[in-house]
Amino acid sequence: MTLVNSPDPVIDANLAIALDALLAEQSVTRAAARLHTSPAAMSRTLARLRRVLQDPLLVRAGQTMVPTPRAQALREEAAAVVRSLGALLGPGASVDPAGLRSTFTLQTADLVGAALAAGLLQLARREAPGVSFRIRAEELEAGPALRDGGIDLEIGSIDHVDPETRIEELVGLRMVAAVRSGHPLTEGPLTPARLAAAQHVAVSRRGRFTGPLDTALAELNLQRRVGVVLPSHLAAMALVARSDLVCLVPAAHPGTAPSPLTHDAHALGLRLLDIPLALPPLTIGMAWHPRHTADGAHRWLRGAVRRALCTPTAGSAVTAPDSAPSS
Repeated sequence: MTLVNSPDPVIDANLAIALDALLAEQSVTRAAARLHTSPAAMSRTLARLRRVLQDPLLVRAGQTMVPTPRAQALREEAAAVVRSLGALLGPGASVDPAGLRSTFTLQTADLVGAALAAGLLQLARREAPGVSFRIRAEELEAGPALRDGGIDLEIGSIDHVDPETRIEELVGLRMVAAVRSGHPLTEGPLTPARLAAAQHVAVSRRGRFTGPLDTALAELNLQRRVGVVLPSHLAAMALVARSDLVCLVPAAHPGTAPSPLTHDAHALGLRLLDIPLALPPLTIGMAWHPRHTADGAHRWLRGAVRRALCTPTAGSAVTAPDSAPSS
């Protein structure tokens, strides 16, 4: 639609909106009410439109106003322009998950990924059957990967602080000791000395032998023996299930709903024992780039992750960690 016939045209979206209202209502008063302005202001806008388009647009016919041939020719085009402006400048439309055809890439540790995959697939089957998930190991530097679009979400213990990254805390957990059924540590009270005397498998993707448990033991002049370091929680639990080794597993706090992060430990028949030491809590969160904050598909993904990690699934009655008997 050509609104301006001057050598230096100025695009004014408000003029297009006013033109659409005037041509639709064929009344200055009704057009003013439609746009929540005064009749006097709408009269001034009509006068401006007449100058710009060099056409009277609406003329008196008794008690009403009728459009000129030019106005009639512009009516549909003006309405189309206003619809386009609404789509361009209005808030994004909500997304129907059932219509999504997307693959989301998540970066997280294997234990979190295994717990998430089950919950996400269940939610996708029910709500978004066209969605699939790619879960990557913690191999990329999360800040740049989020910024460059290499991953859609980072999930886990978020330890990087990039000014633009959005972070949401999902659930607070604690560390417990996992051992096979019948392990000597399941008999009698679990003391720091007994825990330190057992042989351990540590989990570290960087190959570290020590962690917060070692710091807590050192305060009591105790030191544990780590026989092997593995990069995977699932591999460590599988090893513990067929040996006398001990590994640490994140679990829910007492009195809260069971965490899906302990499902694999229970599936392997492991016993989860409270650690009689003050260890720092573990917070699982998710991080994303702000360009995705208002995106409907990404909002569904974040909601699905939130539900998969924080909402107990039906039929998942998992026993809580065993409390250490009082001495």
